[in-house]
Amino acid sequence: MRLKRVSPRAPLRLDDRDARVKDAPGDEKLKENTETQVERIADLQRTFYADGRFALLVVLQGRDASGKDGTIRNVFTGVNPQGIQVTSFKVPTEEELRHDFLWRIHQRVPARGMFGIFNRSHYEDVVVTRVNGIVPKAVWKSRYEQINEFETTLSDSGVRILKFFLHISRTEQKERLQKRLTNPEKNWKFNPGDLAERKKWSAYTTAYRDAIRRCNTRWAPWYVVPADDKKVRNYLIALTVADTLDSLKLRWPKADRDVIAHWID
Repeated sequence: MRLKRVSPRAPLRLDDRDARVKDAPGDEKLKENTETQVERIADLQRTFYADGRFALLVVLQGRDASGKDGTIRNVFTGVNPQGIQVTSFKVPTEEELRHDFLWRIHQRVPARGMFGIFNRSHYEDVVVTRVNGIVPKAVWKSRYEQINEFETTLSDSGVRILKFFLHISRTEQKERLQKRLTNPEKNWKFNPGDLAERKKWSAYTTAYRDAIRRCNTRWAPWYVVPADDKKVRNYLIALTVADTLDSLKLRWPKADRDVIAHWID
């Protein structure tokens, strides 16, 4: 069980039935397998930081209550805090709106040796702005190519990009939003505006599908994550991150001979 990159040729399905994995392992097995991948990420991050040739950018997108916070908390729990930077992109500020839409994004791109996690991202500017009519059609349509050029520049600069769409069903979202109302520990997360956005389900599906298909490249691939089951979601993303890090053939820097020649009495 592993994620596959979104195919540039096959139809992109975002139906409710695609939000779950058939015949997934049991909870205990998933927990065990996820812990293994989390440990891999933690071990590889040490070399990644020292190697310093690459940066890792993980983009998390999804509907309200799709599990972006939970993914960060569970998948990157073993990472050294000094080597990771998490950014949650909210509604643009007045200053941010005075710049191009990628200005605030570029400032948060991780440096080489660092992990960067985006909780929402520049894709809000071709999804939310489109669905809610915040900018004209000509503006959001032109942003697809601008995003592709931006991500190409990042890739050419050593940034490895993984983009995950956390796909939940309408029924699962309803249950999670309801828990935010009934659970005192989750009340603070409930936003009445989420209910208004929920009514635009079909429009959001179309917008996400177009964004994923039009901004899916070999160097900045999209993965659609069945996210109704949180344990399945965590395992699939952790495995993909760990395998990506492993593929970089990371290495420890070699010390200069003059340094090695020094001995401490």
